[in-house]
Amino acid sequence: MANPLDTDAGSELFSSYEADLRLVQADLNQKLDQIPDLSGEPRKAMCRQAEHALEEAHELLDQMRLEKQNIPSSTRNKVNQRFRNFESDVDVCKRKLKSLSDDRKALFGDRYSDNPAGTDVQLEQRQQLLSGTDRLGRSSDRIRESQRVANETEQIGASTLADLHGQRSVIEHTRGNLLESEGYVDRSVKTLRGMSRRMATNRVITVAIITVLVLLIIAVIFSKFR
Repeated sequence: MANPLDTDAGSELFSSYEADLRLVQADLNQKLDQIPDLSGEPRKAMCRQAEHALEEAHELLDQMRLEKQNIPSSTRNKVNQRFRNFESDVDVCKRKLKSLSDDRKALFGDRYSDNPAGTDVQLEQRQQLLSGTDRLGRSSDRIRESQRVANETEQIGASTLADLHGQRSVIEHTRGNLLESEGYVDRSVKTLRGMSRRMATNRVITVAIITVLVLLIIAVIFSKFR
């Protein structure tokens, strides 16, 4: 049988297909074990059920074959080995079912002859119709599942867009605050420059006044000693 499920390798979807395939294999093996004990109509019915299970196993293998291409190369070797084991197991079941189906005497009981009547053709057509109906039902189920995944993806996308819109609003608000802060800084710089010019002007005036006073004092002193 295939190796146990390795949760360290493979995507979640691949693991889901793998789990489904294990269930189908178990059901298929159970039916194959029951067929040798049956004959006539019950045996034919069980063979048809086994054929349906085998078709479902092949469909799951096809899905796994596609999905494993999306798995990182670092873990793909483990996945490929498990996939080959599953293919081998399904092929063994297919050969076993063919061998059991070829036993026409067990299938048709006392009605079997080397020259089957026209009823065999009708039976084969009925089997093909039932098989086609069953495949159609499984295909519809898979389409519904794909639609559900697509709807979930659409909802996630809408939620992501809403989050991005909210983040854009926050960024725009932050940008507005930065521009407003920049205006305050510009006004503060202009105020500081004005204060600096006034201080320089006051300094010049103070120096001029002191110079005039010194000159007056010198003039007074000079006039007294003259």
